[in-house]
Amino acid sequence: MKLMTLAAGFVLAATAAMADPVVGTWKTQPGDDGNYGLVTINTCGAEICGVLGQGYDASGKKISSPNIGRQMIWGMKAQGGGAYKGGKIWAPDRDKTYNSKMTLNGNTLKVEGCVLGICRGQTWTRVN
Repeated sequence: MKLMTLAAGFVLAATAAMADPVVGTWKTQPGDDGNYGLVTINTCGAEICGVLGQGYDASGKKISSPNIGRQMIWGMKAQGGGAYKGGKIWAPDRDKTYNSKMTLNGNTLKVEGCVLGICRGQTWTRVN
């Protein structure tokens, strides 16, 4: 029994060690409406995806929103060296979907997107 528990622990440790470095929870910058949110980024097969979690108003008060739980990032592919591209990102403050790329640098994630030649970006900070 101890051997099985030990083996399971090694498998879990190996899985965590192989996780993509962008996996985690990220705090967005405030949008046009002053609100910000927490985005949980994970692997979805061979791609990176993200879901919008709790939202907050400009004063930091939790807000209720039908967008909580909505897919925000999908189809993103790791390029190596902290670069991700080929995906889409949905911006709740403008209700628009952008062709996107991301750049990971330590505990900051630069997220950029363009739609019809109009581009914008934010720098998100890691929460965990």
